[in-house]
Amino acid sequence: MSQQTQELDRLEKSLGSHAWAAAVVSNGDIVTRTHDVPPEGHLEIGSISKGFTGLLYADALERRLLKADDRLSQHLDVTGPVADVPLALLATHHSGLPRLASGDVWARSMRHLVKAENPYGDTLHELLAQASQTKVGRPGPMYSNLGFQLLGHAVASASGLPYRDLLHDRIAGPLGLDSLHVPYTLDDVRPYAVVGRTRFGRRSEPWTGEAVAPAGGIRASIDDMARWVQALLDGSVVGTAALDPIDDFVGGMRIGAAWITTARPKRITWHNGGTGGFRSFVGIDRERGIGAVILNGRAASVDRAGMRLLA
Repeated sequence: MSQQTQELDRLEKSLGSHAWAAAVVSNGDIVTRTHDVPPEGHLEIGSISKGFTGLLYADALERRLLKADDRLSQHLDVTGPVADVPLALLATHHSGLPRLASGDVWARSMRHLVKAENPYGDTLHELLAQASQTKVGRPGPMYSNLGFQLLGHAVASASGLPYRDLLHDRIAGPLGLDSLHVPYTLDDVRPYAVVGRTRFGRRSEPWTGEAVAPAGGIRASIDDMARWVQALLDGSVVGTAALDPIDDFVGGMRIGAAWITTARPKRITWHNGGTGGFRSFVGIDRERGIGAVILNGRAASVDRAGMRLLA
């Protein structure tokens, strides 16, 4: 663990003076480093939320609540081309769905890029209406936030619970991840929320919303994220079959249910994330039993730093 600890120490120089938190997990030991993040502080994890959703999907398959070849319309009230998309293709980003649903994508981008506002405040009802108007392209590897929004809500529907309640009942509750929550509105954001900043240091509005929850709406503390990484390594969390790569992805990588696996120089299973004011990375080396997570309170990538923690 000494090499990983040294890399953690180097983060203090590379990440700067804004808020950030990082942890390395190895053989049951957890080492953390934080800057300007209180012990109770929670941060946006962005698309690492998809990693949680992948676990919930695999868990639902194991519990026979749904089948991989189920069509989306069997679990959600959608019409049009999206209704016939199989869940399995959503889970591996092979559905042919675009990154975002049909609608005013330009207006969303302007709210985010120009005003540093939340572009994802939609309700589930609004998401389903947008998805029903969305064209579906040719199946193949293409990253889709929309796909994972729909997958997560389909899994929740099959389970008979709203997404955030399912997340608590199957993962957060059993593992004691008390800080982990999914705010649908600003009023739902708990105390001790770390404020994220854009790449240029501007204060970013928190990204909240019911629709976006399964694809990018989770907040958590670094301690709870480290406990989750430990559970991924020791198999004490549900749905770990999601980690196993089952299809080809972009750049010579492989993919399971959300989780991406690189083969070189080491076999690392990982996901990253980004919101208006945060960037994040989580990765595990399953063969060596090492994991790492970084939550950065500024919109600057930590992918390379995360991979270095696993070197």
